Amino acid sequence: MTTSTTLRAALEPGYRERLMDFAREVSFDAGQRLFEEGRHADRFWVVRTGTVALDLHVPGRRPLAVETLRYGELVGWSWHFPPYVWHLGAEAMSPVRAWELAAKPVLAACAADPAFGRAVAVWVGRVVAQRLHASRIRLLDLYAPYGSGGFG
Repeated sequence: MTTSTTLRAALEPGYRERLMDFAREVSFDAGQRLFEEGRHADRFWVVRTGTVALDLHVPGRRPLAVETLRYGELVGWSWHFPPYVWHLGAEAMSPVRAWELAAKPVLAACAADPAFGRAVAVWVGRVVAQRLHASRIRLLDLYAPYGSGGFG
């Protein structure tokens, strides 16, 4: 986890409060899927308690876990970018309590207030970059020959 990607670290208090005006509390049982790769992305979550695994579909195998998310972390970023389709899947690894936010009203608020929209976009962009890095490392750990992940 990169601390700059948690909700508390990423958004100043006023923007954080504004975003949370759109939130509702939800819960997921351990093993419950939050979303599936390739399906329509119309909401997102911020973890309050528990852990959520992000996973990647691998044909002929169980989904491959690429990252585990905990308190304060954003679950789902695909709602922010067209074509609004999940790039990964997500499953509750333990009982999870989270704030759920519908994408449309958040995106409308972002469009209406460019400063708020930029703050949310920078947060989501940081999350995307961090997830890309984590996925790359995980895939190299699993599939690359020893020593092939270096930058050199």
